[in-house]
Amino acid sequence: MIRIKLPGNEKHKKIILIIFMIIAIGILFYEARMNLTNKKIQDQSKSNEKQSIIEPLNSNEISTENKSNEGDKSDQKEKNDSSRENELYNEAYTLFFSKQYDNAINTANELIRDFPSSANGYNIRGISKAYSGDYEGGMKDIDKALEINSNYGYARFNKALTYELYGDMDKALEWYNKDLEIEDYVWTYYGISSIYGRRGDVVNTMKYLNKAIQIDKSVKETAKEEQDFEPVRNSKEFQSAVYN
Repeated sequence: MIRIKLPGNEKHKKIILIIFMIIAIGILFYEARMNLTNKKIQDQSKSNEKQSIIEPLNSNEISTENKSNEGDKSDQKEKNDSSRENELYNEAYTLFFSKQYDNAINTANELIRDFPSSANGYNIRGISKAYSGDYEGGMKDIDKALEINSNYGYARFNKALTYELYGDMDKALEWYNKDLEIEDYVWTYYGISSIYGRRGDVVNTMKYLNKAIQIDKSVKETAKEEQDFEPVRNSKEFQSAVYN
């Protein structure tokens, strides 16, 4: 090993050695302090990076929560709208069957104003107009209901009924049969039966009347009072089906 010889006497050598040691300690202290400072800077940088990742996630969570709230509000609005539409329709329907046709029309007007795409609204307003003497207006509304929903059975039935009310029996039969294409409705069978009853056609009267009775036996009581069945009332087929 090569030894370095320091100049001067022993005393000077000790002084120089002490100075070197002090300098070395100072350098070590400085390096340690700088390392600590750098570490703090690095830690802070990492912390900022983590924060930058966390914040967008929190933002997304808030956005998702807002969307969820908006979805809940939208669902509630749809429920409220549906409830309101049904309420108005049921009111108009009840008024129609109470023969308060003008009031039924007014309620249906409100229903259509608030819900322009309501097939129910146009249908109930149409049949109410038909019964109040407005054939053209009634048929126009019923056709509008069928334009909105071509498979709306009650609108098909009401179109047939309107034709029957105004004496077009062939068209009435056509639309009663169109209704039977999509639903098995007791009063559709009864309507067809009543038209054949007017014509004195016992076979077809009973064909459809018996189907109506099979669905709802209370039809017998209505048939007993139905003037349309006068031409066939005394037939044994009618007597057996309705009075036994």
